[in-house]
Amino acid sequence: MSSKRTTLPGRAQAIRKRAVRLPRLHWMVAGILAAGLLGWLLYRTPGAPAPRTGAEVAQAHPAGPPWRHGPADARFTLTLYADLECPFCKAYYPTLMAWIDAHPETSLRWHHLPLAMHDPEASRLARMAECAGEAQGHEAFFDAIAWLYQNTRGDGQGLPTDHGWPGLTTAIQACLDSAPPTAIVRAQAEEALRSGINATPTVRLEDSLTGKSLLLHGPVEGDALLSALDLVASDASGAPGPTHAADAALSGDTRTPQ
Repeated sequence: MSSKRTTLPGRAQAIRKRAVRLPRLHWMVAGILAAGLLGWLLYRTPGAPAPRTGAEVAQAHPAGPPWRHGPADARFTLTLYADLECPFCKAYYPTLMAWIDAHPETSLRWHHLPLAMHDPEASRLARMAECAGEAQGHEAFFDAIAWLYQNTRGDGQGLPTDHGWPGLTTAIQACLDSAPPTAIVRAQAEEALRSGINATPTVRLEDSLTGKSLLLHGPVEGDALLSALDLVASDASGAPGPTHAADAALSGDTRTPQ
């Protein structure tokens, strides 16, 4: 009998220990759930929106032309005057696109400028890109530009005869067989020439806040582009309303691309 009495306090003590441990476990679970809820609320905070995809950014732009890449509300617009048979443009295009993507305060606007020395192929490729945009929007236009630069032989030689365009659809072919893309390319080229722009690549940088613009000749990159942004933004704290300044020229690297 004595041995049974001695075991009862031991069992009671073990039960009490388990009773103490259970509330602690509940608090741990509650803490984990609270931390998870807090993380979810922070993720959903309106002040920290998720980055927009390329398609979402493209949808924010009005239908082209002109065709645009980058945020629709970007302060700075870089208009690229380019020829799809120009070897300098071919080397410069991916560099400029990467720079635009790395600087969300900027956006790119394309302007066709096929040079006479590269025609008729330069204009033909421009029509292909124009029809890609007409059929499928801004993102498709710039996808077509990238593919054409990657595959053309340049200097007016055009695409190799065995290179069919993988993006060609019935809608794009119907566009190519129509008159509007030819008229668009010709009108943009004539507008550039009237503005005194007759070489590619050329970039016109515009600041929507100050109203200033700057004409950049050649493949201007990196620090030179940042300096150009500073220059057109220099009077942002001045008198209200836009101020207009005469275009300036900033020479870029004119070495022959490899």
